[in-house]
Amino acid sequence: MAVHPQPMEQSPLQALGTALQDHPQRRAIERSIVSLLEIARGSSDPDEWRLINGALADIRDGLSVFAPHRQTRKVTVFGSARTNPEEPAYRLAQELAVEAVSRGFEVMTGAGGGIMEAANSGAGCENSIGLNVDLPFEQHANRYVNACNGRLLHFRYFFTRKLFFLRESDALVVMPGGFGTFDELFESLTLIQTGRTPPIPLVMLAPSGDHFWPDWLQDIQQGLASRGLISPEDTSLLMQASTAAEAMEHICHFYRVFHTAQFAEDRMELLLHSPIPSETLSVLNREFDDLVDEGSISQGESCDSNGILRPCLRFHLDRRRIGLLYRLIDRLNALPFEVDPAIEQPGQRICTVPPCP
Repeated sequence: MAVHPQPMEQSPLQALGTALQDHPQRRAIERSIVSLLEIARGSSDPDEWRLINGALADIRDGLSVFAPHRQTRKVTVFGSARTNPEEPAYRLAQELAVEAVSRGFEVMTGAGGGIMEAANSGAGCENSIGLNVDLPFEQHANRYVNACNGRLLHFRYFFTRKLFFLRESDALVVMPGGFGTFDELFESLTLIQTGRTPPIPLVMLAPSGDHFWPDWLQDIQQGLASRGLISPEDTSLLMQASTAAEAMEHICHFYRVFHTAQFAEDRMELLLHSPIPSETLSVLNREFDDLVDEGSISQGESCDSNGILRPCLRFHLDRRRIGLLYRLIDRLNALPFEVDPAIEQPGQRICTVPPCP
């Protein structure tokens, strides 16, 4: 009886070489490997490699968890982990999550207690995603998201957690909170203001009669805008609400005509649910001339990340005027023409328009 030798198990590097042969992102993967080799030549410090391994593991886990949920828009809720169930803000966070789910959105939180727990309880396990971070206190995954199979992430680092919050969010709702909440708010504002993340609605929500956000916004306007430390239109990045329905109305209105934004070479593309009449385009060019770095706003078609062909506006964006970009999006969403409700549900990224050739 002939004895056939067992195939030798491939090493990780051999397995990588096999996987790369027909991979569509082979060039990008090879560049990543080159970067790791360059680090390896200059570093044998275990702490540095612990950082690299931990960050890559966070990214790997994040991509794996979010892959099945890419077609549903997500509302991220930030707020204090110390808010008690008896407080109005806790009940409001629950109501917000219920309202978001009823409109087709999923709800994403930091997976902790307080406001995060309230939002996960309102959304339910099947519509919640939790992005937990390892902390010595306060940050234990709440019971509403802890039992959700495949919907809870444990991050090693804050920076990778923030990366996925902004990468996967289609809207941000910020409720009263402390240092952590303000850190998340200002990180989001910085990435939006500098154009490092596509435009998404950012709503500051507090119960009716609570002056937490109005007082803060007044301080921002008086302390920053009036001194020229931010552009006057930067406050257009922020919306306020005092009820769950009002917050979700802001978010759904943001996607009434606007679908998403993407950069194509050196141009900004605003992908839309409906084309803009030519006479309206002329008006927009006059109103938003300061937004365009050179040339003018033109209309065409472009494919989104799902390969769907959509109407779009193209222009060279002055990246110092992101607040003005938000005003343009608001202007588009307020245009007085009917948008077919069958084209797109607010909480869904995929619709039934023709695919790209």
